[in-house]
Amino acid sequence: MVEKEVKKPEFKILTMWERDYKTLFTEKFANRKKYEAPNFKKNFSYIPGTIQEILIKEGQTVKKGEPMFTLESMKMMNNVRVPLDGKVKKIYVSIGEKIPKNHLLIEFV
Repeated sequence: MVEKEVKKPEFKILTMWERDYKTLFTEKFANRKKYEAPNFKKNFSYIPGTIQEILIKEGQTVKKGEPMFTLESMKMMNNVRVPLDGKVKKIYVSIGEKIPKNHLLIEFV
């Protein structure tokens, strides 16, 4: 009779609200996308679609609420507006480009 080696569970340290907890992680939890604090200087698409029009240029100073792009999605034209006052550092899309949800559109200085 062959004895199987019993593998002891491996506890990990989970830090929440400045406290450490010893726990077991599921594989799904261990492989999850890590939390990243929001960076308001980067603007991402909220829906997939095709860029129809770019209304701003790199280096341009813009004000919150101005139109930035026209994004066609589900046969509708969506005006994407500037989320903050600032200066355009880089535009990551071009006219006619099909983009997925959460695609980086623009970065501000």
